Amino acid sequence: MPHVGVLGLQGAISEHIKQLESIGCTAAVIKTPSELSSIDGLIIPGGESTAIKKLMDIYGFTDAIQSFSKPIFGTCAGMVLLAREAPGNPDLPLGLIDLVVQRNASGRQRSSFETSLAIKGLDEPFNAIFIRAPYCLHASEEVEILSAYDGHIVAAKQRGILVSSFHPELTGDPRFLRLFIQMVKEA
Repeated sequence: MPHVGVLGLQGAISEHIKQLESIGCTAAVIKTPSELSSIDGLIIPGGESTAIKKLMDIYGFTDAIQSFSKPIFGTCAGMVLLAREAPGNPDLPLGLIDLVVQRNASGRQRSSFETSLAIKGLDEPFNAIFIRAPYCLHASEEVEILSAYDGHIVAAKQRGILVSSFHPELTGDPRFLRLFIQMVKEA
């Protein structure tokens, strides 16, 4: 199984580590850019995108992640950070997946919800947890849409980048994570 890192600056770090370990991966919390060279794939967790980006800039992760040549999976805030564009937030996106993503598009914390989603690559629906979730407003033709909810793209991939606006790490279901692990193995 691959060795996967979780960006350890802010957000749902331990939840991703637990889910990775539950499927037999070795996992590491990544706290410095130099640690990126020791992993086969990186997860940018959900959390607060502006806080994560500020910490990325302070600790030198912005350029390191933009030049990271292995698969990356971004959940929620990670989706915003990996996007090409985030309207009203020009300093956030790293431009690694050709999406335009709106932060907090699903509303405030109290508007959080769970729903059953059909996801390309999964045989059965996935129970998705949305917490102040971003929505994709636009995707280029090069982006593969994996799932949509209420007319908005909520999961997609392009080359070695996988994103979801929901939090698969908060479920007991590792199937969505396995999609990323398959990308890591194929890389």
